[in-house]
Amino acid sequence: MDNNLTIRQKLELREHEILSPYAAFSDQSQGRDYEEEPCNIRPVYQRDRDRILHSKAFRRLKHKTQVFLAPEGDHYRTRLTHTLEVAQIARTIAKALRLNEDLTEAIALGHDLGHTPFGHAGERALNRICPGGFKHHIHSIRVVERFENHGKGLNLTKEVRDGIRNHQMSTIPSTLEGKVVKLSDKIAYIHHDTDDAIRGGIIREEDIPKEYKEILGNNLADRLNTLINDIITNSEGKNDIIMSPDIEKAMYSLREFMFNNVYLNKKAKSQEEQAERLLEQLFMYYTNHLEQLPQEYYIRIEKLDEAPKQVVCDYIAGMTDRYAVAKFKELMIPSAWSVY
Repeated sequence: MDNNLTIRQKLELREHEILSPYAAFSDQSQGRDYEEEPCNIRPVYQRDRDRILHSKAFRRLKHKTQVFLAPEGDHYRTRLTHTLEVAQIARTIAKALRLNEDLTEAIALGHDLGHTPFGHAGERALNRICPGGFKHHIHSIRVVERFENHGKGLNLTKEVRDGIRNHQMSTIPSTLEGKVVKLSDKIAYIHHDTDDAIRGGIIREEDIPKEYKEILGNNLADRLNTLINDIITNSEGKNDIIMSPDIEKAMYSLREFMFNNVYLNKKAKSQEEQAERLLEQLFMYYTNHLEQLPQEYYIRIEKLDEAPKQVVCDYIAGMTDRYAVAKFKELMIPSAWSVY
């Protein structure tokens, strides 16, 4: 190997020696919207992964709901721990299939950056009141393209943004790495939401239908292992990421069971209406008091002529659960006062 090459160039050459011919190679990326001087050490997807990891939006995931609002206990998942579990599952699959782990991890770490406070309850609220609706995977792209880095965006590669944009069930990523993350997202939330629901007394392990357990496994660890191994076994050496029909059907049937018994469960969702009303009232308040927006958002209205309601929506979408509650208390609840 030429000693005059940079470390990045050596790593790029090593990808061609090690990775599957179906992998996304770093030196064949479609690039960024704005050209940059290449890093001497890191290939482009590793650089994207680092940018996402160091972003403010990523740090905020720590205090955003996954499924259960304000749970009692330290062991329930948040949007951040969900993201990390998706990344771990996706990297396991990508490594076994000799795909690009850096691209896989970058997509996984960025796939939920646009999620609202209070999980899907918050998304429903903003979808009702924001101009043009609200979808978290679309907003995730807005976060990385427009809001991070003081409004300059992270300037991520097209492959990473494609994977973030298309991690939903109704869309198809353009890379195998994106397809791995898309399936890993489903596997992660079915796995950890079942765990959290059992811990929270919403369901019992015995409640899970036997026909799914006979195919996937009789406990959480076995089911996770079955799903990961099935993807690897059926996708190895192929230009696609696929599952065997029986296991794929069982996985989506288990997902449907979770929707009926957990995601729509009255106990688990007892506070969602309050959360939705809270965000709706914050939206109404800021729409009528634009001057109360942080300066970086107010400037977008005053100097960039952006639609006020869209800017308010963007501001609220970026809030953590506890920040939204704190702003609601500050703006809506009278504080103690004295005439003396």
